[in-house]
Amino acid sequence: MLEFNEPFPEEMTELHNPLRNSEFRKLFTAQVIALVGTGLATVALTLLAYDMVGGNAGVLLGQALAIKMVAYVVFAPIVGGIAHRFNRKPLLITLDLMRAIIVLAMPFATEVWHIFVLIFLLNVFSAGFKPVFQATIPDIINEEQAYTRALSFSRLAYDLENLISPALAGLALLFFTYDFLFISNSIAFLVSASLILVTVLPGGESVDRLGGLWQEISFGVRSYLKTPRLRGLLVLYLGVACTSAMVIVNTVVYIREILQRSDSDVAMALAASGAGSMIAALSLPRVLNHISDRTVMLSGAIIMSLGLMTIWLSPDFVTLLAIWFMIGLGLSLVQTPSGRIVNQSSAPTDRPSYFSAQFALSHACWMLAYPVAGQLGHLIGIETTALMLGILVTLFSIVAALVWPRNDPEVIEHSHTDVSHRHQHTHDIHHDHFHNSDDATEDHNHHHTPLTHSHLFVIDDHHPRWPE
Repeated sequence: MLEFNEPFPEEMTELHNPLRNSEFRKLFTAQVIALVGTGLATVALTLLAYDMVGGNAGVLLGQALAIKMVAYVVFAPIVGGIAHRFNRKPLLITLDLMRAIIVLAMPFATEVWHIFVLIFLLNVFSAGFKPVFQATIPDIINEEQAYTRALSFSRLAYDLENLISPALAGLALLFFTYDFLFISNSIAFLVSASLILVTVLPGGESVDRLGGLWQEISFGVRSYLKTPRLRGLLVLYLGVACTSAMVIVNTVVYIREILQRSDSDVAMALAASGAGSMIAALSLPRVLNHISDRTVMLSGAIIMSLGLMTIWLSPDFVTLLAIWFMIGLGLSLVQTPSGRIVNQSSAPTDRPSYFSAQFALSHACWMLAYPVAGQLGHLIGIETTALMLGILVTLFSIVAALVWPRNDPEVIEHSHTDVSHRHQHTHDIHHDHFHNSDDATEDHNHHHTPLTHSHLFVIDDHHPRWPE
């Protein structure tokens, strides 16, 4: 049975176009420029690897990808956990500038270990930038319909990276060496930093965060895993990782080795998946006006599983294009609304921590899926691997449906016990009090009497567990 949201009048949709917001336009432009620049650098890195190790370039790139994932998984929670200590605008600008410097150093790499160090550092700063950037979008677009569209545009930016960057790189390489692509990426990061500089972002709020540094760093992951709908989202991302790993790792093997077709056909298959993803991303804002996020995302997972299992029938090239298109649709149906779910599940001041947790945990899924898809494809064949991964995605869909309750209200009645603690000076629903001294700005002890009330419920220091 489908779950429906209230429909939104068609004549009103233009009022909820996020591009009408000048601050979002700047951030979106910054995101597109940075991602396209990153795509150029990816092509350049491939060529640099080939110059260094020749036919072993694939091994080098695989190792670089593993290093990238480790940086994402380890450092995203750290940056997200302490992000509340800093003003977001200078933080984002600093991270962009550091990325610009690192990419500019890549043409000077002469040893493999130079590449590994630079890749690691680049992705340490990317692991900080991307989730904080995502957490900033709802700060400037707080209307739900516009925010949904903003997420679709953000997803579109990643698809444009895959479609536009290779074409631009090919054009540039007609006139320049691949060093120019690294320089272009550095310039792209500088332009991104400049656009963020002129963007007006809301000021940060104090965070009532208990405990020491480790509590801050681990807060996002702990809170994420305590939230039922986010646990369901994580299980769905296991399916996303299995599916996208199959596409990324094994497309070239299936087309070149089994179908005996050309490199251009490999690019066409990947483009088919990207096209499916783009169409889904552009359609989702209207779809989500009528159907719940949960239903849309579970449907996307089912589409992914069916697409994968169809590979077992050894399709020809044209059929494969259709399957890859369908898989791209499914991937986007799960990934695009995920920001809405994370945003719904976190307090505004805690968003960087939650988005960082989502970033780290989702990339941990990919870190597992990439080698599994590659090794299984080598050992048991592409068709059987696709069938097994499709069955896994089906199981993940079932688990996600069980973990993520169908009845999932945002406002929940809950009770607080009698407790005293020391907290930063804030006045909110849990700290509405008077001061009898001049220390109103200092941290101080506060006593909570037993209380039962209702409000938008998220996991934080005052709500350490989900209500039964």
